[in-house]
Amino acid sequence: MAYSEDHIALAAEYALGTLSAEERVQVEAMMSVDKDFVAVVEAWERKLGVLNQMVGLVEPRPEVWEKIRVAIGLAGTQEAIVHPEAAQPAVAAVAEPSSIDSSTVDRPTLDRSNVIDFSQQAKRWRGVATGMTAIAAMLVALIAVQAYRPELLPPGLRPKATQQVAQAPAPVAPAVAAQAQYVALLQTDAASPAFILTVDAATKNFTVRKVGAEQQAGKSYELWIVSDKLQRPRSLGVIGSNEFTSRAALAAYDPDVVNQATYAVTVEPEGGSPTGLATGPIVFTGKLIETVPPAR
Repeated sequence: MAYSEDHIALAAEYALGTLSAEERVQVEAMMSVDKDFVAVVEAWERKLGVLNQMVGLVEPRPEVWEKIRVAIGLAGTQEAIVHPEAAQPAVAAVAEPSSIDSSTVDRPTLDRSNVIDFSQQAKRWRGVATGMTAIAAMLVALIAVQAYRPELLPPGLRPKATQQVAQAPAPVAPAVAAQAQYVALLQTDAASPAFILTVDAATKNFTVRKVGAEQQAGKSYELWIVSDKLQRPRSLGVIGSNEFTSRAALAAYDPDVVNQATYAVTVEPEGGSPTGLATGPIVFTGKLIETVPPAR
């Protein structure tokens, strides 16, 4: 059963013992007919019982005692309490002192109905003040521990972890910057391109596309890079019989060497030069030109 905040507060104050007599009667009446409400009160008693074990007794300050004395009327100089005169019993006949029987004389009785025992009230107020101070100290300690060291508390007193979902903006995919592209026409003359060599400046991968070259039986075309910065022409591999041949053989060369070199194709034995040097005639050559500039 769901209870309102007022009902929960009543249960907590009942466990603390701070309710008035009428409010306690109201809570006890609810407890007699509602077992769920009894469970709420018992839960508060368990929680506060744990706090009572965590916090020791705290002696109130002298100014607290002074306020209690003022509240119960003990402040200032106390005047002596004057008891009323007891009425003397009437004597039927006057007798000599020696003849009066002391056992027959009625002794006056002291009326203490108007005497207030302030010491008991002071003790009661002192107990109330001590209890309230201890409860306040326990509550402060509970709040501090819950805020800074919740792991020290029993599981029932630990604050529930709240999950906060933060919505982060979707990452924006960076625009793909255009990389520089270089192309060389490998040919014998301007009218007869045999291969198209394309080089990616970023990866240094190259692709050779067969255009007009005719495959020779028992022979292979091999691609070479020729530069004055190299001691001799270097092989970039055999050009396959398919339309496109891709390699990553330029990765070992500096960009200046790649961009300024001359690329040549020779006719070698099938499978390429057996010596690592060009053995056949150079049939096609070309130099790279920039077709796509790099992004600025």
